[in-house]
Amino acid sequence: MLVIDAATFLAGPGAATVLGDYGARVVKIEPPGGDRYRTLKGAWHIDYNWLLTSRNKESLALDVSQPEARRIVHELVGHADVFITNFIGDQLAKFEYEYDRIHEINPKIIYAHISGYGTKGPHVSKRGFDSSAWWARSGLMDFVREQGAIPSTSAPGMGDHATAITLFSAIVSALYRRERTGQGGYVSTSLMANGIWSNGMLLQGMLSGTDVSMRKQTRGVNNPFAHVYETLDGQFILFTVINAEREWPQLAKALDHPEWLDDERFSDLRTLIENRHALIELLEESIRTMSVEEAISRLDEHGITHSWVMPNGRVVDDEQAILNEMIVETGHMDEEYRRTVMNPLHITGEEKKQPRKAPDVGADGRSVLRSILNKTDADIDRLVDLGAVLEPENQSS
Repeated sequence: MLVIDAATFLAGPGAATVLGDYGARVVKIEPPGGDRYRTLKGAWHIDYNWLLTSRNKESLALDVSQPEARRIVHELVGHADVFITNFIGDQLAKFEYEYDRIHEINPKIIYAHISGYGTKGPHVSKRGFDSSAWWARSGLMDFVREQGAIPSTSAPGMGDHATAITLFSAIVSALYRRERTGQGGYVSTSLMANGIWSNGMLLQGMLSGTDVSMRKQTRGVNNPFAHVYETLDGQFILFTVINAEREWPQLAKALDHPEWLDDERFSDLRTLIENRHALIELLEESIRTMSVEEAISRLDEHGITHSWVMPNGRVVDDEQAILNEMIVETGHMDEEYRRTVMNPLHITGEEKKQPRKAPDVGADGRSVLRSILNKTDADIDRLVDLGAVLEPENQSS
């Protein structure tokens, strides 16, 4: 299967990454100088974001402002199964990436479109990233804050990675339909749609007449069974106790305070919630006397639903993540690419490829043009001379 990744940054290319993990040949179309996503490494010397999202891809650098370069894209489309783009508004027509044009070239292709805010309405051409369209616009950012606090920014790529899996699922659904009907088609999703879906429980509450976000800001929630507690060694534990009636007596025992069960302030759950601030203080005092390992051991022993708020530096070495192939070995000798984050899907009988390191800008241009389009070296030299195809030695910065 041939996938043309003509998208930028993360959500669209992320879907192509997953397809590549399962064996698809993915050709990444990059502009002169490379995709701007390569620059999000800050002051670090390694393009670590690029290593993740562009593994198992081949880089073809094209100046699609030139007709010759757009012609190459269209030639590739004629051989492809999937075309992914996140161009929006007038960009689609400017660079000749419109669905009707692509479908006319190859009626069997799956055209996958990703946008910030959808394909209709006043914000069709509005630039959106996951921090803005997925996190801020969806209501998630409004809710995930303590009473009276300003909203917190999101983790980099948090919404993009979730949206990439949505687009992947749409693509494979369309491929399945094509197997049955022989027809290609158009699939799309947006960062905003995925943010709203992720925030669906709160928003369905709004649609039913209750505003949990407003109640949190005016009254505070402060549920002792859904609270974060600090340990002696400066770590944090999150309680996620849904069945408090069952787990509350066990929690008191786990923390060596069975007397709490006889405290009239906590005699039943309704009274306990009325006195929740007092219970939170008691829980904080108790857990603060334990290391995170001791606290986790006690909570596990008594069946309390919780999680260590694990620092990122520990996540990459988490035995659970490694055994379940969430973090995997790449087999590469390069120190900066010994391991990588694997996509979250597991399909019995479908093995994922050994991760291949993400390419340099335009590194695979000649091999792509030769093997897919049967271009000769003379053909490619002409395209390079025209500036339509960019090779590593003639990349602009």
